[in-house]
Amino acid sequence: MGFSIALIVFSLLLMLLVLMHKGKGGGLSDMFGGGMQSSVGGSSVAERNLDRITVVVGLLWFACIVVLGLLVKVG
Repeated sequence: MGFSIALIVFSLLLMLLVLMHKGKGGGLSDMFGGGMQSSVGGSSVAERNLDRITVVVGLLWFACIVVLGLLVKVG
């Protein structure tokens, strides 16, 4: 039961994080002030941190799916 709730929470969080990324035409990150980019670094510190957080949440989401799959297979 706990992993099912965690999967739902990570799924919603992952959706939110992906929508906040800046695409080719901008994204929701522009609305929240993430649209300011440094002209030297390519991408801003906020965008790099958003990338890192998204990868971590994605890995946790994947781990929940694997654990739930194993629990269904065993039980």
